[in-house]
Formats: sequence, structure tokens, C-alpha cells
Amino acid sequence: MLTGELWIDGTWRKGSGASFSSEEPATGERFFTGHMANLQDADAALEAAAQAFDPWRKMPLDDRVEIITKFTDRLTANKDALAKLISKETGKPLWDAAGEVGAMIGKAAISLKAYHDRTGVEEAEMPFGARQLSYRPHGVMLVIGPFNFPGHLPNGHIVPALIAGNTVVFKPSELTPATAEFVMRAWAEAGLPPGVINLVHGDREIAETLIKDPRTAGVLFTGGVSAGLAIHRALAGEPNKILALELGGNNPIIAWNVADADAAARMIARSCYLSSGQRCTCAKRLIVGPHADGDRVIAAVKALLPRLRLGAPEDDPAPFLGPLISANAAAHVISQQTRLIESGADPIHPAQVSGLGDAYVTPGMIDVTRVPDRPDEEIFGPVLQVIRVADFNAALAEANNTRFGLAAGLISDDRALYEQFSQEIRAGIVNWNRPTNGASSAAPFGGVGLSGNHRPAGYSSADYVAWPMAGLVAPGAARDDEAFPGLIE
Repeated sequence: MLTGELWIDGTWRKGSGASFSSEEPATGERFFTGHMANLQDADAALEAAAQAFDPWRKMPLDDRVEIITKFTDRLTANKDALAKLISKETGKPLWDAAGEVGAMIGKAAISLKAYHDRTGVEEAEMPFGARQLSYRPHGVMLVIGPFNFPGHLPNGHIVPALIAGNTVVFKPSELTPATAEFVMRAWAEAGLPPGVINLVHGDREIAETLIKDPRTAGVLFTGGVSAGLAIHRALAGEPNKILALELGGNNPIIAWNVADADAAARMIARSCYLSSGQRCTCAKRLIVGPHADGDRVIAAVKALLPRLRLGAPEDDPAPFLGPLISANAAAHVISQQTRLIESGADPIHPAQVSGLGDAYVTPGMIDVTRVPDRPDEEIFGPVLQVIRVADFNAALAEANNTRFGLAAGLISDDRALYEQFSQEIRAGIVNWNRPTNGASSAAPFGGVGLSGNHRPAGYSSADYVAWPMAGLVAPGAARDDEAFPGLIE
């Protein structure tokens, strides 16, 4: 049973701040109600995490891992219920939500391997003794979660942070608070000591308070670029705090020298429209040439769009796309498309708000080749922008014509083009003949430019939750046998 409460120092308690609620995207009906934290609640959460840090970091790693394993077992036992909750709260189809839960379950083993691979203890012999390298946790880590993957993405920060010995204050998105509470109850059932994780619902004011507090040793954030920049500004002048930003992208996918246009269209559709375009790795720009190959790919995508089933998460047969997170999000996506069309874009198959409800947006595609000074912004919804260029070098230049640099893809039968693409593209995730939103959990995840500070997620999360301690050690009494000019014995 979800109560809308905060979880602070191992106790469920009603928030002392304003009441709030979230809506089910598919129906617009109220889905969750609770109370936000006020400043006193935020202070209590930080203090609980700070007090829990020393005993948690001193707990043997095997004991910490045992608790995390019990948490994973709780997720496994309740995976169907969690998938249904995520589906209902985000609007994503049940099969998509089930994939998210599966990624959460697999995170513990991957994170433990990353901890040993990237932050294990090293020792090497030296003439005087040995060189040592070990890692230490930072302290209290603030995890701020997004709405599109309300379970998996915060989990991707929390689990590595706990393995390393940090404690956590978790502030989920106000749009997806129910998933956060469900997951925190799994941690409680796993026997996590009081204060090691604390759940705080809140708005921007509470987030800023948590970010700036001196007890916060680091901020781990996945979400939109505007929020990421605000966090970065809030930490100006505080180099003592670690900051991991995994932000969005205006991701390109190039289709060039493709024999099977229908196969390419299916890959483009998955790249752009998966999760209704609400993945940071979704393709936003399709770049093709002026020749017949480009025409065939565009025609194949256009023919495919009406076949992408749009529906409620529980529909049978299952839909490919569900609603966006809210009616406001849908209206914003349509307004972005409208501005481009008014600026000269050709509406090949424009997205529209569906009769299913105000949050439902049909998949769309517009040709923005003739739009001057195209805005370099992420359209976080199912709208694909087509750009025609003269040659492959121009395609690469257009793909890199962005402040972002998260994901990029090439669909081509020509391996030589991929070799050139992989050398010249500026993105953290680069896929060939695979969707742009495919990424391995066993690899670093993140991007360059406004997509964040390089690779703060995935396998390299281990790098952000521990700091290296290097030392030179010698056995026996201290003695320095090196001679230095001017040293008087």
C-alpha cells in the first residue's frame, strides 16, 4: 500500500510541506497523493544520511552487498506489480515497463563488477616498498530522479553509491512519486539500516536546499538540460562536491547507402518513437541524401507511422506507443512542431494530439531542411525531423551540428562509411545498424556537450561515487635514502 509519505531515518512519516498529487497519463485521473517535504524534513533527511554514513562505510563490503542482494530479491518477487505501477504512472506500455524492471534487477551484479573493475584496491612493488591505490566513498549523495525511467535511472545511481559506502537522499520527480515509494519500501524490507537511504518528495526549492547544503557531498542527476544547468549553477564555487549530470540529446541518425529501406524504417521508428520519444537516446534528426535512397527511406518511414499502434498501457494487443507523461508535455511537443512548420518545415506526416486523450500524441515526421537557423533543442516526444544533405561529409557535419552529444546512429550497408562515422562523430553512444536507444549496461553511459559531463552513468557510475586515494608505503622505520642537493645531515 502506497501512503504518499517520506522515508527518513528508517521511518515512514507524513511530509510537513504542501500536499501534491500526480495524474495517470492515460486517463488524466489523480493517481497518487502525498505531502512534500518542508525545509525541516529536508534537514532531517540530510542529518539522518550524514549520521548513517560512518557506520555504513565501515560495514564490510560483503555485508553491504548482502543487503543490496536482498533488495534485488524483493524487486524480483514483485516485478510484475512494479512493472504495472511504472506503466500506469508513466503511461509507457507494460512491455516497456517490464524491461525497465528487468534492468533494475540486473543492476546490482553489474554495479558490483564495475566497483571491483574500476575502483578496486591496487598495489605494485616499488624499490622502497609499494605503491597503493584504493577508493573511498564521498559521503551523502543526493540522487534526483527523472520521470521517464522512474525506477531504473535513480537505481543506476543509488546501487553503485551504496556499494561504495555512500549514503543517499533521494528526491524523485514530482510526476512519478509512486514508483519511488514502491522502491523505497523494497529497500526497507531488505533490512537497510536507518538513514542509509532517505526519500524526500519536493519541488525545486527543496531540491536547491538539498543541493546547496554542506552535508551533501555530491549530486547525481539524470534529466533535462535546463534542470542540469540549474544544478551546475547552484554548485558554482563548490569544487568539493562531485557532480554527475546525464542530460538529454538532439540525437542524429544517418541513413546512407541502404538497400533495404523497410528494414531501415523499422530501425528508425524504434530509434525515434520508443517510449513515445521520451528517452534521452531517442533519435530526433534523420539525415539522408538527395538521391533515391533518401527518398525510399523517408517513404518507408512515412508508410510505417500509421502502423505504430498508439494506445493505453493495458490495451490488448499491446501498443507500441503510450501517452506522454502529461497533457502539458504533449502540448509542448505539438507547439515545438508548430513553430518549425511555421518557419518553413514540410509536414510529411505531422504529429497530432490523438482522440484517445490530451496526453496522446501520434508519431510524426517533418522535413526541416529549409528551416533557417533550426533550434538546437530536444523535442521530448514522437516527432522526427528530416534533414537532406548533399553528401556523406555534409551528413556528418549536420549530425555534429548540435550543442549536445549523447547518441548517434548510422544505418548503412557500407562498413567504410561506419569507420568514417565512428571517427568523426561527436557523441558518447555511437551505434551502427542498431537503434540509437540501444546501450549496454556493461559500458559507460553518457555524452559530451550539453548532454552532461561525459560518462556519469552505466558502468562508469562507479567512478562518480568514490574518490581515489594514492599512497607510497615502505615497511619498517621511516627512512628516506634519496639524496637531495643542499640537504644537511
